[in-house]
Amino acid sequence: MHRFVLRAVSLLSCAVLLVLTACNRGGDSTDRPVVALVVKTLNNQFFIDMEAGARAAADSLGFDLLVQAPEREVDVERQMQIVENLIQRRVRVLVLVPNGSRELVPAVLKANAAGIPLLTVDTRLDAATVQAAGAQVVSFIGSDNVDGGRIAGEFLAQQLQGSGAIAVLEGIPGHETGDARLRGFRESIADAPGIRVVASQTANWERDQAFNVTQNILQAHPDITAIFACNDVMALGAIEAIAAAGREGSIQVVGFDAQDDARAAIAAGRMAATIAQNPREMGRLAMLTAARVLAGEVIPAEQPVAISLVPER
Repeated sequence: MHRFVLRAVSLLSCAVLLVLTACNRGGDSTDRPVVALVVKTLNNQFFIDMEAGARAAADSLGFDLLVQAPEREVDVERQMQIVENLIQRRVRVLVLVPNGSRELVPAVLKANAAGIPLLTVDTRLDAATVQAAGAQVVSFIGSDNVDGGRIAGEFLAQQLQGSGAIAVLEGIPGHETGDARLRGFRESIADAPGIRVVASQTANWERDQAFNVTQNILQAHPDITAIFACNDVMALGAIEAIAAAGREGSIQVVGFDAQDDARAAIAAGRMAATIAQNPREMGRLAMLTAARVLAGEVIPAEQPVAISLVPER
């Protein structure tokens, strides 16, 4: 009986040790580092592609990759909850595509306090807010959205031969990605005084909203000859509204992200162009950077990913 009690105590001690070891490994029971990727939503092909690039790289690097997101890009509070839960889980590196450039800064501070390195991808945090809060971001990985907007504006100005009425479908107001694309677009068309922006409204990155907003714009401004949508999801909603109004072929639509559906619409002649980023490369580079962070390497503050027009001029 005495030997039986000693053996039971020994087994219990081993079980406790295993639990503690698992806790010290970011909630994982293996030796593989747990890295988290938090994107804006997984209802958008752009972020699905980013996950695919990240997962392929994570597998080759020996990471356990957690990918989480709110259902909608406008749900900033849910994304903050996700980040806070991952911090409590003690992931080794946190990779974030912030839904709110200012709103997510407090969550970044919590990651900093927990000693979890944080990378941002595709969307920058607001620099002034980060600096004022004393938050630390290891590196930003992404495209130059201002330049992408500028390329879109130059393309439309050329297509319209410097004259025409344009409508713009904006992203979420105050969010860095959409604001940057809009700023670059407006800068480029400022050089073509014959081009007028007659409507500029948000559709919150969503296809259904873009359809409704475009319908209203077409009724209020029947003279528009082009639409710039700050992402392809909204551009696809716009071309559906244009088709419903019987205006196909008379309005050029330019999107942003070069998603498969947008490329197909361009091939079918329903869309004029889109701006290509490379979300798979962003995901891949994020995982490579996470590996370098864990190895103690010095990481550049910014890592650019190429951007281009589709189709090429």
